[in-house]
Amino acid sequence: MIQELVKAFFLIFIAEMGDKTQILAMAFATQFPVGKVILGIGLGVVLNHGLAVALGSYLSRVVPLNTVQLIAGAAFVGFALWTLKPEEAEGKNEPRMQLGPATTVALAFFLGELGDKTQLTAITLAADVRNPLLVLAGTVAGMIATGALGIIVGKKLGDRIPELGLKLLAATIFMFFGLQKLAQTIPAQYLRGYTVLPFLGLLTLVVLWLVHSLLRQRRAGIQSEFITTARLLRDYYLHMKKDLDRICLGLENCCVCQGKQCAIGESKEIVQAALAGQAWPGGTQASAANHGKKPFSEEKVLDCLVDTLWLLSTVKDEERLTNAHLIRNEMEAILLGQPVNQFEDIASYLKQVRALDTGLAAKIDVMFHKRKPALVVQAI
Repeated sequence: MIQELVKAFFLIFIAEMGDKTQILAMAFATQFPVGKVILGIGLGVVLNHGLAVALGSYLSRVVPLNTVQLIAGAAFVGFALWTLKPEEAEGKNEPRMQLGPATTVALAFFLGELGDKTQLTAITLAADVRNPLLVLAGTVAGMIATGALGIIVGKKLGDRIPELGLKLLAATIFMFFGLQKLAQTIPAQYLRGYTVLPFLGLLTLVVLWLVHSLLRQRRAGIQSEFITTARLLRDYYLHMKKDLDRICLGLENCCVCQGKQCAIGESKEIVQAALAGQAWPGGTQASAANHGKKPFSEEKVLDCLVDTLWLLSTVKDEERLTNAHLIRNEMEAILLGQPVNQFEDIASYLKQVRALDTGLAAKIDVMFHKRKPALVVQAI
């Protein structure tokens, strides 16, 4: 039985190397967090290949394959235009209608694989096996593996190419595959100069207008929310790395580094994980350690805590703040002897701290509201 899973994995993995969906994963990795891209790939492929395995070739009888591919081609052209869409200047409390990264990636992969060779491969493999679920698991794993390779390349590109270049790259990829599918699936009698040229002309005008808007935003210094947040987080962790080195008492006091048994030692490891794009496994270990016996500088620890509170008050994407919350808990363990469980906003947070230490709450309040943390100066 395991042979069915392994066979499906390798067939899909080999088939997708260099295919459009791997390149799509690379493009999405320049715009969205890795975890959400992986989740989107998984959801899209599970739905797509799940239909293939469950319905077999019946799907192609219900909906003509040509129609399915035509819809997919139009969708990819739409994704290209959506990628070039400038960020709108909206108020922080104004609701926005958007699909979200995982849903966007899932939809793209679902449409991209409709009628594609990997879906047909899944149908063929599921036709003569005893356990179709193993085929589904193998095909999904194969797609995620090839997508992960594309993500690695995309992240490397993302570190070297400006944001505008990333948008143009992603839009070009979407547009190429979209127009290719449309050219292959639109009936020949409609592919005439009097229909194709006006369509391409209108599409070109829309693309030029979107690119012009992006250039105007670039000159105005406006960046996408994702890029701005990513840079802000990186600045925070780099700043925190320096501050933690200043707080650390060194081997002269501790004799030997206690690592996770020390709030500062564990905070350093959390920062390293964040800079590497990794979530910290589990909660903090240091809350039970004997912080009170270590002569940490209260002023320096408070500085780290206030910088972290400012970040938590500024960035609204909780999924990307997990490591920052852990650092907050470590600083609280040093100052209060225990972590503060929740952070919703600075007012409710100060109320919780005030219940534990009125004097410390007053200091945090003054530092937070009366001066900009050093991190702010770096981020501007």
